[in-house]
Amino acid sequence: MIKKFFGTDGIRGTVNESYLTAETALKLGIAAGKLFTRGPHIHRVVIGKDTRVSGYMLETALTSGFTSVGMDVLLFGPLPTPAVAFLTQALRADLGVMITASHNTYEDNGFKLFGPDGYKLSDESEIEIEKLILSNNLLEFPKSKYIGKAKRIDDAQARYIEYAKRSFPKDMKLENIKIVLDCANGASYKVAPETLWELGANVVVIGNQPNGKNINLNCGSTNTDILKKRVLSENADIGIALDGDADRIVIIDEKGNEVDGNLLFALIIKNLKENELLENKIVVSTIMANMALEKYLSEIELELIRTNVGDRYLVEGMRKNNSNIGGEPSGHIVMSNFGKTGDGLIASLQILSIMCLDHRPISEIVNLFKLYPQKNITIPLKGKDPLSNEGIQKVIKKQTDILGESGRIVVRKSGTEPIIRIMVESLDDKLSLNIANEISSSIEHLIKKKD
Repeated sequence: MIKKFFGTDGIRGTVNESYLTAETALKLGIAAGKLFTRGPHIHRVVIGKDTRVSGYMLETALTSGFTSVGMDVLLFGPLPTPAVAFLTQALRADLGVMITASHNTYEDNGFKLFGPDGYKLSDESEIEIEKLILSNNLLEFPKSKYIGKAKRIDDAQARYIEYAKRSFPKDMKLENIKIVLDCANGASYKVAPETLWELGANVVVIGNQPNGKNINLNCGSTNTDILKKRVLSENADIGIALDGDADRIVIIDEKGNEVDGNLLFALIIKNLKENELLENKIVVSTIMANMALEKYLSEIELELIRTNVGDRYLVEGMRKNNSNIGGEPSGHIVMSNFGKTGDGLIASLQILSIMCLDHRPISEIVNLFKLYPQKNITIPLKGKDPLSNEGIQKVIKKQTDILGESGRIVVRKSGTEPIIRIMVESLDDKLSLNIANEISSSIEHLIKKKD
């Protein structure tokens, strides 16, 4: 079954201009509630959200759906996605839901779902939920005496702050580190500054004034221009940018330069290996990981396993290969010692702990290897996916043959936005550009032809 609602990271769309409506939220609550109502005990679902104005509407509709099928609902308010994953398991909930569209602008919203074990739902569970949403008997309800209740949980933020702090070495403080922190006007705007301050850091906070419509607006991990300038003007040691739901990070060094996600990931891996904290010699990343990362890991006797894009697939790859570290160049870093999904705050704390021990600037610490140059092109997508076209496949194969073993080509449809992403990677910059342009031109020509 081809999924209609779920993409690579839950459900996402433009509110009231797509299937992302209050009606969908209501039906999702009913369907997911039915699927995860098992046995005679009182069932419960936890719900967190980021700061989008549409979160109020969708939270109310979801709550109505869950309570109607006999689930008690615990509402957290604004809280990072990894906090919802943690609290789903900690509070022995049957299901967790995060209302967010991650790094997208406020017009979009969506849902990330977690099972009772704190992991994101499998493809099989998502398909079962979709079947229920589309079924004729969706609106069959239990008797009125089984209707659930809803209540706010006031200490959810404090619980997560303490959980995050436990990932930081007990005998270490951040007293000599100045941090500029950009919360993207999103879900972390309270918990992230508080956590870093409690650990002793000198924290300058930006992007912490959400108004419902400014999440990810010229701030956060998708736009670091202001953060870069502020790091320099404040003479800070590091800049940390979170995205709207705080499950990933971008780091700015003391010189105002953005640190590549491959290097950040490698730095954390190196630290874990040196402290004998790797469960085995396997590291998991995605098809977007740079070839230089793979080469570096091989040099330190580690194997890289690649998965599809998305931290859910990272986690699946980690569990399958008994690995406790996975990461994406985009800044999703999963450490199963500390959590079951990408966590921007905890990843930040790992990097800060390395800085405390190393006593060198972050720009020097991450200088582990030279990246293979990449050419990235995005193409807006309207209508059907052109990548299934036979002619496009022939073009991609031809260009792959030209590149040979000197590089990689990844052409994929985004699972979170209506775009096609083209990535060509090799040591030959000119060849990469020519190949990327050739594939891009072919796809754009086909799209225009269909229009």
